[in-house]
Amino acid sequence: MPKHTLDYYSKNDKMYVATDCIIFGFDEGKLKLLIFKRRVEPLKDSWSLIGSFVKLDEDVDQAAKRVLSEITGLESVFMEELKSYGKAERDPGYRTISIAQYALIRLEAYNKELVEKHGAHWYEIEALPNLVLDHNQMVNDALGRIKREARYKPIGFELLPEKFTIPQLQQLYEAIYQKELDARNFRKKVLSLNVLVKLDEKDKSTSRRGAFLYKFDYKNYQRLLESGYNFEIA
Repeated sequence: MPKHTLDYYSKNDKMYVATDCIIFGFDEGKLKLLIFKRRVEPLKDSWSLIGSFVKLDEDVDQAAKRVLSEITGLESVFMEELKSYGKAERDPGYRTISIAQYALIRLEAYNKELVEKHGAHWYEIEALPNLVLDHNQMVNDALGRIKREARYKPIGFELLPEKFTIPQLQQLYEAIYQKELDARNFRKKVLSLNVLVKLDEKDKSTSRRGAFLYKFDYKNYQRLLESGYNFEIA
């Protein structure tokens, strides 16, 4: 229980605080979202983002991390607060404010058994079913945030395997921006950022010649970021 158990505000109206997690993954050139069918009334069995009410003894960001861990088994992933959603009539269950968080995870890293246990499924962004409450708006807002952030911060690397090719990186940014990018210009631009480390390994899954694998250099990225470097990619 929290330290302060005396309710000085008991005469005021009560409401719930929830957190909804917008969990993105990237697979086979497609940006995907993890959703599940709601297990409680109202609107039971409707497609929904994965969320939870915030407990009295936890911070909002801790609640979001708990949800992510319970569903995917992951502890340390890229997660940021998106915004709060507080329209009075947003939830027919009761007066509820939701603080949405969006997360970017690597699909090869999550616990598939946990996801299946909770009845969650990955859907391509272009083929999402209709979601409950204001969850469609949350997803749209999160996509808008990612598009803006990806222009100046390499957050897209959070969605890729630890080792990746330049074409795989381009596919990711094309999925984020939902448009084709010129391969030659893209390659020139990302290599000029000085945040990629070329490896002595090749991915030969798509051609006999293969494509060199790269890793993201977080240390150099932080150093350049502190110096005011512009990371605009597309």
